[in-house]
Amino acid sequence: MATKKKSTISAVSRSGGASTSLAPWLGIAFIVILIDQISKITITRTLMHGEEKPITSFFNLVLAYNPGAAFSFLGTQNGWQRYLFSAIAVAAVGFIIYLLRRHAGQRMFCWALALIMGGALGNLIDRVAYGHVIDFLDFYWRGVGHFPAFNIADSGITIGAILFIFDELRRVNKH
Repeated sequence: MATKKKSTISAVSRSGGASTSLAPWLGIAFIVILIDQISKITITRTLMHGEEKPITSFFNLVLAYNPGAAFSFLGTQNGWQRYLFSAIAVAAVGFIIYLLRRHAGQRMFCWALALIMGGALGNLIDRVAYGHVIDFLDFYWRGVGHFPAFNIADSGITIGAILFIFDELRRVNKH
């Protein structure tokens, strides 16, 4: 009697133990992408490029296009940076999937990777679709100035990086 094999996305944990599904981590990345893209669509339908909408005494919504990377790094170049940052995002996502498979049982580490992957893919979608990343969160302090505008994908990357550092410090302190 033939039996059907159930197809799942799984990996062996670092300790060599039982298989752990990648689905939760991919689901987290998908949620980041979904929230990021819905928020960007909403902002582009609500504001004109460069328009600001004050929300509080320290926060605006603003529609900004960033052809560069973080803090508009290489943003003034003639377009080649779009392909460079897209390639970096694709490579990063590939490496993150490898790490998720290898360490699928390490919860905080995988949370960090999933958030970073979701953010990288959210911004990659923008680069491919529009040639730039859509930013809209604008925090500022009177007398100090504006922090560069960012988006939900950037927030996912930042929170993921913070979790990654925290997880690493926690791991180092255990030894």
